[in-house]
Amino acid sequence: MTSTSPPHIPSGETNALSVDAATLGLPTAAGTSMAQGRYLNAATEREPVAVLGAAAARRLGIDRIRPGMRIWAGGQWFYVTGILNSDTYAPEIDSAVLIGFPAAEKYLNFDGNPSEIYVRTVNTPAVTTRVDSPLSDQANPENPDQVDVSRPSSALTAQADAKGALDTLFLGLGAIALLVGAIGVANIMVISVMERRSEIGLRRALGATKGQIRIQFLAEAILLSLGGGAGGVVIGAAATAIYAHGHRELLVIPAEAWAGGLSAAIIIGALAGLLPAIRAARLSPTQALLTV
Repeated sequence: MTSTSPPHIPSGETNALSVDAATLGLPTAAGTSMAQGRYLNAATEREPVAVLGAAAARRLGIDRIRPGMRIWAGGQWFYVTGILNSDTYAPEIDSAVLIGFPAAEKYLNFDGNPSEIYVRTVNTPAVTTRVDSPLSDQANPENPDQVDVSRPSSALTAQADAKGALDTLFLGLGAIALLVGAIGVANIMVISVMERRSEIGLRRALGATKGQIRIQFLAEAILLSLGGGAGGVVIGAAATAIYAHGHRELLVIPAEAWAGGLSAAIIIGALAGLLPAIRAARLSPTQALLTV
């Protein structure tokens, strides 16, 4: 595959799209497939016919293939016959307009020398190593040092490692946020016990048991934490919805996410309010009523 820029359109106005000459086996080698329509064949690769990458179609506002659909590139009209799916291994294809090698030579003055070669092998280290070694010499025998050989799988592995590191970071930040929240709930409940000593003494004097006092303050701590958790879930869902809408993506919030958040809030509230509830229950009526 090789890239050729449209000669009459400034590069700043092409929406980051390129016109690329491609062989008939590109989708198989690059690991992609057709989302709509048909790819190039032995007949259409010689004619002004183009296939759009996933991002190219989206930027051009094309969501489906219609009969007679054309695009203007390089001073030439090209009929669009298909749209590719997103390519994980070769993302640069997503923003490309693909035409056949003969058509590129005929209509865009392409010199016929490819700038990129995609090779698909059996995914085993031994085979990949054997294939990697001679690629530079075969692609450019005169200057093999000028050939850059890369493995998309290595980039995907690094991407997965980076994603795992970010997930770990966010989990750590979440744990810190839960700890801070638990400390806040505990502090509020301790202050509540201190300020409501007279209420506790009065209830005890009227016959309330230690267990009832304990349950009261424990329930208040759980409800306080649950209210904060529910608010956090609502704010998080709203932020996710705004982000998805801004990027034109489908909004998906798994039930496990909000259910887990509310469950964590209940557990944190119970643990944080347990000690203040026990302290409140231990106050005797006479001690509590001394503050009246």
